[in-house]
Amino acid sequence: MNPTLAFIFFAYGLAFFSMGLLIVLEVSRGPEARLRHALRPLAGFGLIHAAHEWLDMFKVMGYLPGQGYALLAWETLRLALLAFSFISLGAFGASLLSPSDRIRRLSLLVPLTMTAAWGFGVLYFRGQFGGEQELWAVAEVWTRYVLGIPAALLASAGLIAQQRTFRQAGMAQFGRDSLWAAVAFAWYGAVGQLFTQSSPLPPSNVINAVLFQQLFGVPIQLFRALTAAVASFFVIRFLRSFEVETQRQIAVLQSARLEESQRREALRGDLLRQVVEAQEAERQRVARDLHDETGQALTAIGLGLRGVATAFQSNPQKAENNLRQLEALVDRALDELQRLIADLRPSHLDDLGLPAALRWYAAEINKRANLPVHLEIRGEGQELPQPVNLVLFRVAQEALTNVVRHARARHVWVRVRLSETEARLEVEDDGVGFEVDQASRPDRPAWGMLGMRERTSLLGGHLDLRSSPGRGTTVSVSIPYRDPKRGADGDSPAAH
Repeated sequence: MNPTLAFIFFAYGLAFFSMGLLIVLEVSRGPEARLRHALRPLAGFGLIHAAHEWLDMFKVMGYLPGQGYALLAWETLRLALLAFSFISLGAFGASLLSPSDRIRRLSLLVPLTMTAAWGFGVLYFRGQFGGEQELWAVAEVWTRYVLGIPAALLASAGLIAQQRTFRQAGMAQFGRDSLWAAVAFAWYGAVGQLFTQSSPLPPSNVINAVLFQQLFGVPIQLFRALTAAVASFFVIRFLRSFEVETQRQIAVLQSARLEESQRREALRGDLLRQVVEAQEAERQRVARDLHDETGQALTAIGLGLRGVATAFQSNPQKAENNLRQLEALVDRALDELQRLIADLRPSHLDDLGLPAALRWYAAEINKRANLPVHLEIRGEGQELPQPVNLVLFRVAQEALTNVVRHARARHVWVRVRLSETEARLEVEDDGVGFEVDQASRPDRPAWGMLGMRERTSLLGGHLDLRSSPGRGTTVSVSIPYRDPKRGADGDSPAAH
């Protein structure tokens, strides 16, 4: 029993086991799919190779059987673990060198080719060497030559490629870790697997562990353990890039959300300012209309009444004529006042519902602008919540106002579809149309359209605008709601 060599095997296996276990725990967090796929076989290499080295430790400590079928089983297991660990390491390097998914799938041919070459070699040597100990020695040497050295060099090349990827991503620190891991794997393969145990298979009959001991004064197993520890250390270090990249993506996402929130707040602020300006403009219009129409009519009525009082005794006929004129003037003033009140809040909407309010407003548009409005309503008996009534009317009012002001249309179609779960409104004209993208520019926002969208979205609805030059414009609104006559589960109360 050699306690020092046994400890070296233990440390050697522990280094690769720690690397494999940590990769298993961290690999799912990797943001890059190529690196995640590549690290899985590296984890397999670490765990399987650790098991092989610990079997060597038990062998040195004398815990494995020394003869018979039990020895054959353990030696077969050792050789299989060694071979499969190197095949996994080769798969890691080949996968890491693959720039695309298609090439990565083709890279599976690399470990398959290595396995085939190793298997044919073992079968060939079985017929060339008769002694049992000699055959096991040749098989292990062949495994390190044909699998260990190429796999370690493939892993080194893959890590160098990964180092460039880290640098391009602005993660130079992890690129250096990847480069140092590549150097460690290169030494592990080129030197650690070249100096094998002595066997009849050239060049192991000359270049072997005995020669390494004579040249450097330490066993080759110590060199392998040191390179394994260095490689594992730097692989574990660059695994931290997963967390860094995840945090970076979270920061980018949070920044994007913050920018979107700020943009929405700015838009809401502009919309609020526009709403306030619109309110002030509406107050100015109402004040102007009251002054120009109703105010002047009341002034004229007051002056007329004063004249009637003067002429009543001297000229009754003239006083009677003046009273008839004043009566007509009062009627016109009342009509104008009713029009102003209806524009602000039509009584039809509160008393008779949305269909009646739309019919009244369509008639008003036809009378004021000489523009035929074709109204089609389906589901007229459906009762709507008051907020839905108001939003649909205001959207129709804004859309028709835009048609009158800008569209130069000859006809307008207003279609309403009312169901038990959704209200739909569509306003279509045959006017000049416009480019929707140009009307939605941030530097020139269409405040009327923004107001309609805001009203609709507050009720969980959706507004769609379709238009193109020469093809007219269509404004469509859909608002979901729950029928007040139905229960929470959508059934009529009478059904229960």
